[in-house]
Amino acid sequence: MRTVIAITGASGCIYGIRLLQELPGEKILVMSQMAKKIIVHETGMAIEDIEKMADTVYDDSDLFAKIASGSYRFDTMFVCPCSTSSLAKISNGLADTLITRAAAVALKESRKLVLVVRETPKSAVVLENELRLARCGVCILDANPGFYSKPKTVDDIVNFIVGRCLDQIGIDHDLYKRWE
Repeated sequence: MRTVIAITGASGCIYGIRLLQELPGEKILVMSQMAKKIIVHETGMAIEDIEKMADTVYDDSDLFAKIASGSYRFDTMFVCPCSTSSLAKISNGLADTLITRAAAVALKESRKLVLVVRETPKSAVVLENELRLARCGVCILDANPGFYSKPKTVDDIVNFIVGRCLDQIGIDHDLYKRWE
């Protein structure tokens, strides 16, 4: 399994980091410049340590990267977290960064695309962008944790969202207690 993980400039970068830790197979990482700033601010982690979790790392400005081409095969792309700016660009076909170009490739090649949108409240514009993409088969997976598993820590909440991401691609896990 080959997975692209894009981390954009929205609060909640820990979701993308934990996804990198949990995903099996080959992992390709792209982080926006704002994501890198938010990662340091929210987690205190070094960008180099995050990059070590991936098999391949591309700069968001590298439109010559393999994942920018439909002829390069990957199975799934997660944008986690997905800023509303990235959501808008993807929804409107703007492919001016590697993240938005790879998402456009996922769409045109009918590959699994999961956007973990981290925003609340949402304007009508954001909701319309999400609806447009959902109608194209994109999974909009808001970072809204369930509380039936009785989370006790922030890690429990993060694990719930990452577990739901893994569910989207059929990966077994024990990150949270399922509803019974």
